[in-house]
Amino acid sequence: MQSIVKWTPFWDLDVMERRMRRMLEDFGVAPAPLPAADMYETDKELVVELDVPGFEEKDLELAVSDHTLTVKGERKQEAEEKEKTFYLHERLEKHFERKFTLPPEADVEHVEAKFRAGVLEVHVPKIEQATPRKIPITA
Repeated sequence: MQSIVKWTPFWDLDVMERRMRRMLEDFGVAPAPLPAADMYETDKELVVELDVPGFEEKDLELAVSDHTLTVKGERKQEAEEKEKTFYLHERLEKHFERKFTLPPEADVEHVEAKFRAGVLEVHVPKIEQATPRKIPITA
């Protein structure tokens, strides 16, 4: 008995894009896929959340330089198993590097990071901006 399956062309395009990326990576001409990230701001801080499933806290490295936050991840090479034939290969590779530009009001001296359930959360507090004050002009 045949079943009816709704065709979703964008899913097919996504699979094709991933396969092309993998092929180009093998030749060294395409960058590895980057982990998904959200970057948002509250009244008091800027928050970067990065999905890094499969990585452990010890595999991650954070650095801040010149108002640029750099997140690197590198897993140890697992013992290679016998030749595999992938039907689908979407997981993050063994390493990545992702950079985020921080705004001028970011307090880069007090950055904090938390790692929980495969999500790296980086908190960057904001520096309190001085409120403008009126200056009297005297003659």
